[in-house]
Amino acid sequence: MKKRILSVILCAAMAAVMVMGCGGGSDNTTSDADTTTQEEDDADEADTADADEVLPGGGSNIIYVITPSQSNVFFKTEAEVCQSTAEELGYEVKVMSHDDDATLQMEQFEAAIADKAAAIICDNAGADATIEAVRAAREAGIPTFLIDREINEEGVAISQIVANNYQGAKAVAEVFVEAMGESGKYVELLGKESDTNADVRSSAFHEVIDQYPDMEMVAQQSANWEQTEAYDKMGTILQSNPDIDGVICGNDTMLCGAVAALEDAGLSGIPVIGVDGSDDARDLIKEGKATATALQQAAEISRMAVKQADDYLNNGTTGLDEKQLVDCIAITQDNAEKLEAFDFLQD
Repeated sequence: MKKRILSVILCAAMAAVMVMGCGGGSDNTTSDADTTTQEEDDADEADTADADEVLPGGGSNIIYVITPSQSNVFFKTEAEVCQSTAEELGYEVKVMSHDDDATLQMEQFEAAIADKAAAIICDNAGADATIEAVRAAREAGIPTFLIDREINEEGVAISQIVANNYQGAKAVAEVFVEAMGESGKYVELLGKESDTNADVRSSAFHEVIDQYPDMEMVAQQSANWEQTEAYDKMGTILQSNPDIDGVICGNDTMLCGAVAALEDAGLSGIPVIGVDGSDDARDLIKEGKATATALQQAAEISRMAVKQADDYLNNGTTGLDEKQLVDCIAITQDNAEKLEAFDFLQD
Protein backbone atom coordinates (compact mmCIF):
# COMPACT_ATOMS: atom_id res chain seq x y z
CA MET A 1 0.00 0.00 0.00
CA LYS A 2 2.81 2.42 0.90
CA LYS A 3 4.55 1.55 -2.36
CA ARG A 4 1.35 2.32 -4.27
CA ILE A 5 0.92 5.73 -2.57
CA LEU A 6 4.57 6.60 -3.21
CA SER A 7 4.14 5.67 -6.87
CA VAL A 8 1.13 7.98 -7.22
CA ILE A 9 3.03 10.88 -5.61
CA LEU A 10 6.04 10.38 -7.90
CA CYS A 11 3.81 10.32 -11.02
CA ALA A 12 2.06 13.51 -9.96
CA ALA A 13 5.39 15.25 -9.39
CA MET A 14 6.71 14.19 -12.80
CA ALA A 15 3.52 15.43 -14.52
CA ALA A 16 3.85 18.83 -12.85
CA VAL A 17 7.45 19.16 -14.02
CA MET A 18 6.45 18.23 -17.58
CA VAL A 19 3.64 20.82 -17.65
CA MET A 20 5.94 23.57 -16.39
CA GLY A 21 8.59 22.58 -18.91
CA CYS A 22 6.07 22.97 -21.80
CA GLY A 23 5.29 26.59 -20.91
CA GLY A 24 2.07 25.81 -19.05
CA GLY A 25 2.79 28.24 -16.20
CA SER A 26 0.46 31.27 -15.95
CA ASP A 27 3.32 33.75 -16.50
CA ASN A 28 4.06 32.33 -19.96
CA THR A 29 0.52 31.67 -21.24
CA THR A 30 -0.66 33.56 -24.38
CA SER A 31 -4.32 33.00 -25.26
CA ASP A 32 -5.72 32.83 -28.79
CA ALA A 33 -7.49 36.13 -28.12
CA ASP A 34 -4.19 37.78 -27.11
CA THR A 35 -2.51 36.47 -30.26
CA THR A 36 -5.34 37.78 -32.45
CA THR A 37 -5.20 41.20 -30.78
CA GLN A 38 -1.45 41.39 -31.32
CA GLU A 39 -1.84 40.49 -35.00
CA GLU A 40 -4.52 43.15 -35.45
CA ASP A 41 -2.31 45.75 -33.76
CA ASP A 42 0.58 44.82 -36.04
CA ALA A 43 -1.71 45.09 -39.09
CA ASP A 44 -2.98 48.50 -37.96
CA GLU A 45 0.60 49.71 -37.52
CA ALA A 46 1.46 48.44 -41.01
CA ASP A 47 -1.56 50.25 -42.52
CA THR A 48 -0.56 53.48 -40.78
CA ALA A 49 3.00 53.11 -42.05
CA ASP A 50 1.71 52.57 -45.60
CA ALA A 51 -0.53 55.63 -45.39
CA ASP A 52 2.34 57.79 -44.11
CA GLU A 53 4.86 56.47 -46.63
CA VAL A 54 6.20 59.12 -49.00
CA LEU A 55 5.83 57.99 -52.61
CA PRO A 56 8.76 59.10 -54.81
CA GLY A 57 7.02 58.69 -58.17
CA GLY A 58 8.02 56.20 -60.80
CA GLY A 59 11.21 57.99 -61.81
CA SER A 60 10.16 59.77 -65.01
CA ASN A 61 9.02 63.37 -65.49
CA ILE A 62 5.62 62.32 -66.87
CA ILE A 63 2.26 63.20 -65.33
CA TYR A 64 -0.68 61.12 -66.51
CA VAL A 65 -4.07 62.87 -66.70
CA ILE A 66 -7.01 60.45 -66.89
CA THR A 67 -10.61 61.70 -67.19
CA PRO A 68 -14.02 60.64 -68.49
CA SER A 69 -14.82 61.39 -72.15
CA GLN A 70 -13.61 64.79 -73.26
CA SER A 71 -16.61 65.09 -75.55
CA ASN A 72 -18.12 66.52 -72.35
CA VAL A 73 -16.78 70.08 -72.03
CA PHE A 74 -16.47 69.73 -68.23
CA PHE A 75 -13.97 66.88 -68.54
CA LYS A 76 -12.27 68.54 -71.49
CA THR A 77 -11.65 71.56 -69.26
CA GLU A 78 -10.14 69.32 -66.57
CA ALA A 79 -7.76 67.69 -69.06
CA GLU A 80 -6.70 70.94 -70.72
CA VAL A 81 -6.11 72.81 -67.45
CA CYS A 82 -4.18 69.90 -65.93
CA GLN A 83 -2.02 69.63 -69.04
CA SER A 84 -1.25 73.35 -69.35
CA THR A 85 -0.52 73.73 -65.62
CA ALA A 86 1.76 70.67 -65.53
CA GLU A 87 3.65 71.77 -68.65
CA GLU A 88 4.20 75.20 -67.11
CA LEU A 89 5.80 73.41 -64.15
CA GLY A 90 8.12 71.49 -66.49
CA TYR A 91 6.39 68.12 -66.75
CA GLU A 92 5.66 66.02 -69.78
CA VAL A 93 1.93 65.19 -69.86
CA LYS A 94 0.01 62.24 -71.25
CA VAL A 95 -3.78 62.68 -71.42
CA MET A 96 -6.18 59.73 -71.59
CA SER A 97 -9.92 59.12 -71.32
CA HIS A 98 -11.46 56.10 -69.60
CA ASP A 99 -15.03 56.79 -70.83
CA ASP A 100 -16.33 55.71 -67.40
CA ASP A 101 -15.04 52.20 -68.06
CA ALA A 102 -13.23 50.91 -64.95
CA THR A 103 -11.46 48.17 -66.93
CA LEU A 104 -10.07 50.68 -69.42
CA GLN A 105 -9.09 52.94 -66.53
CA MET A 106 -7.12 50.08 -64.93
CA GLU A 107 -5.27 49.56 -68.22
CA GLN A 108 -4.39 53.26 -68.26
CA PHE A 109 -3.08 53.12 -64.70
CA GLU A 110 -1.00 50.09 -65.69
CA ALA A 111 0.36 52.08 -68.64
CA ALA A 112 1.31 54.89 -66.26
CA ILE A 113 3.06 52.40 -63.98
CA ALA A 114 4.95 50.86 -66.93
CA ASP A 115 5.89 54.38 -68.05
CA LYS A 116 7.26 55.10 -64.56
CA ALA A 117 4.97 58.13 -64.25
CA ALA A 118 5.83 60.76 -61.68
CA ALA A 119 2.16 61.13 -60.69
CA ILE A 120 -1.39 60.44 -61.87
CA ILE A 121 -4.27 62.91 -61.83
CA CYS A 122 -7.64 61.23 -62.31
CA ASP A 123 -11.35 62.01 -62.47
CA ASN A 124 -12.25 58.43 -61.76
CA ALA A 125 -14.56 55.81 -63.24
CA GLY A 126 -16.14 54.59 -60.01
CA ALA A 127 -15.90 55.14 -56.28
CA ASP A 128 -15.31 51.45 -55.59
CA ALA A 129 -13.97 50.26 -58.95
CA THR A 130 -11.08 52.77 -58.86
CA ILE A 131 -9.60 51.74 -55.51
CA GLU A 132 -7.63 48.83 -56.97
CA ALA A 133 -6.07 51.02 -59.67
CA VAL A 134 -5.02 53.74 -57.21
CA ARG A 135 -3.60 51.11 -54.85
CA ALA A 136 -1.60 49.54 -57.69
CA ALA A 137 -0.07 52.92 -58.48
CA ARG A 138 0.72 53.46 -54.79
CA GLU A 139 2.48 50.11 -54.58
CA ALA A 140 4.59 51.21 -57.55
CA GLY A 141 5.54 54.40 -55.67
CA ILE A 142 3.33 56.62 -57.86
CA PRO A 143 1.05 59.12 -56.08
CA THR A 144 -2.51 59.66 -57.35
CA PHE A 145 -4.48 62.90 -57.06
CA LEU A 146 -8.23 62.55 -57.58
CA ILE A 147 -10.44 65.37 -58.85
CA ASP A 148 -14.22 65.86 -59.12
CA ARG A 149 -15.15 62.39 -57.81
CA GLU A 150 -14.06 60.67 -54.61
CA ILE A 151 -13.33 57.00 -54.01
CA ASN A 152 -14.67 55.00 -51.08
CA GLU A 153 -11.34 54.60 -49.31
CA GLU A 154 -8.92 56.98 -47.63
CA GLY A 155 -5.15 56.64 -47.35
CA VAL A 156 -4.69 55.32 -50.89
CA ALA A 157 -4.74 58.53 -52.95
CA ILE A 158 -2.73 61.54 -51.79
CA SER A 159 -5.49 64.07 -52.48
CA GLN A 160 -9.21 63.88 -53.25
CA ILE A 161 -10.34 67.33 -54.40
CA VAL A 162 -14.04 67.72 -55.15
CA ALA A 163 -16.64 70.44 -55.56
CA ASN A 164 -18.94 71.06 -52.61
CA ASN A 165 -22.13 69.97 -54.38
CA TYR A 166 -24.23 70.33 -51.25
CA GLN A 167 -23.19 73.93 -50.66
CA GLY A 168 -23.55 74.83 -54.33
CA ALA A 169 -27.03 73.36 -54.70
CA LYS A 170 -28.20 75.18 -51.57
CA ALA A 171 -26.82 78.46 -52.90
CA VAL A 172 -28.74 78.29 -56.19
CA ALA A 173 -31.88 77.00 -54.43
CA GLU A 174 -31.90 80.22 -52.42
CA VAL A 175 -31.72 82.20 -55.67
CA PHE A 176 -34.58 80.09 -57.05
CA VAL A 177 -36.85 80.72 -54.03
CA GLU A 178 -36.24 84.46 -54.30
CA ALA A 179 -36.94 84.43 -58.05
CA MET A 180 -40.18 82.50 -57.39
CA GLY A 181 -41.28 85.05 -54.80
CA GLU A 182 -41.33 82.22 -52.21
CA SER A 183 -44.42 80.60 -53.79
CA GLY A 184 -45.57 78.72 -56.85
CA LYS A 185 -45.56 75.34 -58.61
CA TYR A 186 -42.30 73.86 -59.75
CA VAL A 187 -40.83 70.75 -61.39
CA GLU A 188 -37.60 68.92 -60.53
CA LEU A 189 -35.45 67.08 -63.09
CA LEU A 190 -33.16 64.66 -61.25
CA GLY A 191 -29.82 63.34 -62.42
CA LYS A 192 -28.98 59.66 -62.75
CA GLU A 193 -30.43 58.11 -59.63
CA SER A 194 -27.47 55.73 -59.18
CA ASP A 195 -25.13 58.74 -58.98
CA THR A 196 -24.45 60.01 -55.46
CA ASN A 197 -24.26 63.60 -56.71
CA ALA A 198 -27.86 63.41 -57.94
CA ASP A 199 -29.09 62.67 -54.43
CA VAL A 200 -26.78 65.21 -52.78
CA ARG A 201 -27.94 68.02 -55.03
CA SER A 202 -31.63 67.16 -54.77
CA SER A 203 -31.43 66.92 -50.97
CA ALA A 204 -29.72 70.31 -50.80
CA PHE A 205 -32.35 71.87 -53.09
CA HIS A 206 -35.13 70.64 -50.86
CA GLU A 207 -33.43 71.62 -47.62
CA VAL A 208 -33.91 75.19 -48.79
CA ILE A 209 -37.15 75.04 -50.82
CA ASP A 210 -39.15 72.90 -48.40
CA GLN A 211 -38.93 75.63 -45.78
CA TYR A 212 -41.47 77.60 -47.82
CA PRO A 213 -45.01 76.15 -47.50
CA ASP A 214 -46.27 77.97 -50.59
CA MET A 215 -43.68 76.25 -52.83
CA GLU A 216 -45.28 73.16 -54.39
CA MET A 217 -43.43 70.49 -56.38
CA VAL A 218 -45.91 69.10 -58.91
CA ALA A 219 -43.58 66.65 -60.69
CA GLN A 220 -40.18 65.03 -60.14
CA GLN A 221 -38.52 62.82 -62.76
CA SER A 222 -35.03 61.67 -63.64
CA ALA A 223 -33.59 62.82 -66.95
CA ASN A 224 -30.28 60.99 -66.30
CA TRP A 225 -28.13 64.10 -66.76
CA GLU A 226 -29.08 64.19 -70.49
CA GLN A 227 -30.24 67.22 -72.49
CA THR A 228 -32.47 65.38 -74.97
CA GLU A 229 -34.10 63.34 -72.22
CA ALA A 230 -34.67 66.50 -70.19
CA TYR A 231 -36.35 68.11 -73.19
CA ASP A 232 -38.63 65.10 -73.68
CA LYS A 233 -39.47 64.71 -69.97
CA MET A 234 -40.17 68.41 -69.61
CA GLY A 235 -42.50 68.35 -72.59
CA THR A 236 -44.44 65.43 -71.14
CA ILE A 237 -44.70 67.06 -67.72
CA LEU A 238 -45.99 70.29 -69.26
CA GLN A 239 -48.89 68.46 -70.88
CA SER A 240 -50.38 67.76 -67.45
CA ASN A 241 -48.90 70.78 -65.67
CA PRO A 242 -49.04 73.70 -68.12
CA ASP A 243 -49.14 76.30 -65.35
CA ILE A 244 -45.79 75.64 -63.65
CA ASP A 245 -43.81 78.60 -62.34
CA GLY A 246 -40.28 77.20 -62.23
CA VAL A 247 -37.88 74.27 -62.76
CA ILE A 248 -34.93 72.96 -60.73
CA CYS A 249 -32.38 70.77 -62.54
CA GLY A 250 -29.64 68.53 -61.19
CA ASN A 251 -27.16 69.73 -63.81
CA ASP A 252 -26.76 72.29 -66.59
CA THR A 253 -27.19 69.79 -69.41
CA MET A 254 -30.72 69.09 -68.20
CA LEU A 255 -31.23 72.82 -67.63
CA CYS A 256 -30.56 73.40 -71.35
CA GLY A 257 -33.08 70.73 -72.33
CA ALA A 258 -35.68 72.12 -69.94
CA VAL A 259 -35.25 75.68 -71.22
CA ALA A 260 -35.74 74.51 -74.81
CA ALA A 261 -38.96 72.68 -73.87
CA LEU A 262 -40.23 75.72 -71.95
CA GLU A 263 -39.54 77.95 -74.95
CA ASP A 264 -41.51 75.61 -77.20
CA ALA A 265 -44.39 75.75 -74.71
CA GLY A 266 -44.35 79.53 -74.53
CA LEU A 267 -42.99 79.62 -70.98
CA SER A 268 -39.57 81.11 -71.67
CA GLY A 269 -38.21 83.22 -68.83
CA ILE A 270 -39.67 81.42 -65.81
CA PRO A 271 -37.10 80.63 -63.08
CA VAL A 272 -34.82 77.69 -63.96
CA ILE A 273 -31.69 76.64 -62.04
CA GLY A 274 -28.97 74.04 -62.55
CA VAL A 275 -25.59 72.91 -61.25
CA ASP A 276 -22.24 72.75 -63.11
CA GLY A 277 -21.37 76.23 -64.33
CA SER A 278 -21.24 75.52 -68.06
CA ASP A 279 -20.85 78.24 -70.68
CA ASP A 280 -24.18 77.11 -72.19
CA ALA A 281 -25.97 77.77 -68.90
CA ARG A 282 -24.11 81.08 -68.55
CA ASP A 283 -25.38 82.21 -71.95
CA LEU A 284 -28.97 81.28 -71.08
CA ILE A 285 -28.65 83.20 -67.81
CA LYS A 286 -27.34 86.28 -69.63
CA GLU A 287 -30.27 86.03 -72.05
CA GLY A 288 -32.77 85.81 -69.19
CA LYS A 289 -33.87 82.29 -70.15
CA ALA A 290 -32.37 80.69 -67.02
CA THR A 291 -31.91 82.04 -63.51
CA ALA A 292 -28.78 80.55 -61.94
CA THR A 293 -26.26 77.74 -61.90
CA ALA A 294 -23.77 76.56 -59.28
CA LEU A 295 -20.26 76.68 -60.74
CA GLN A 296 -18.23 73.59 -59.87
CA GLN A 297 -14.78 75.09 -60.22
CA ALA A 298 -13.35 72.40 -62.50
CA ALA A 299 -10.51 74.60 -63.73
CA GLU A 300 -9.45 75.65 -60.24
CA ILE A 301 -9.71 72.09 -58.89
CA SER A 302 -7.52 70.87 -61.78
CA ARG A 303 -4.89 73.53 -61.07
CA MET A 304 -4.95 72.59 -57.39
CA ALA A 305 -4.35 68.92 -58.20
CA VAL A 306 -1.33 69.60 -60.40
CA LYS A 307 0.22 72.03 -57.93
CA GLN A 308 -0.31 69.57 -55.08
CA ALA A 309 1.30 66.83 -57.15
CA ASP A 310 4.31 69.08 -57.75
CA ASP A 311 4.52 70.00 -54.05
CA TYR A 312 4.30 66.36 -53.05
CA LEU A 313 6.98 65.21 -55.48
CA ASN A 314 9.33 67.97 -54.37
CA ASN A 315 8.60 68.10 -50.64
CA GLY A 316 7.06 64.73 -49.77
CA THR A 317 3.80 66.38 -48.66
CA THR A 318 1.02 68.64 -49.91
CA GLY A 319 0.61 70.19 -46.47
CA LEU A 320 -3.14 69.61 -46.84
CA ASP A 321 -5.75 67.05 -45.85
CA GLU A 322 -6.42 64.23 -48.30
CA LYS A 323 -10.09 65.16 -48.72
CA GLN A 324 -10.68 68.73 -49.82
CA LEU A 325 -14.00 70.43 -50.63
CA VAL A 326 -14.00 73.41 -52.99
CA ASP A 327 -17.04 75.66 -52.67
CA CYS A 328 -19.21 76.30 -55.70
CA ILE A 329 -20.07 79.82 -56.87
CA ALA A 330 -23.68 80.82 -57.58
CA ILE A 331 -23.76 82.27 -61.09
CA THR A 332 -26.53 84.78 -61.85
CA GLN A 333 -26.95 87.69 -64.26
CA ASP A 334 -24.91 89.78 -61.80
CA ASN A 335 -21.68 87.82 -62.34
CA ALA A 336 -22.27 85.62 -65.41
CA GLU A 337 -19.74 87.58 -67.47
CA LYS A 338 -16.96 86.31 -65.17
CA LEU A 339 -17.65 82.65 -66.00
CA GLU A 340 -15.66 81.04 -68.80
CA ALA A 341 -14.86 77.36 -69.38
CA PHE A 342 -15.73 76.34 -65.79
CA ASP A 343 -13.44 79.05 -64.47
CA PHE A 344 -14.45 82.14 -62.50
CA LEU A 345 -12.32 85.02 -63.69
CA GLN A 346 -11.11 87.23 -60.88
CA ASP A 347 -11.04 91.03 -61.12
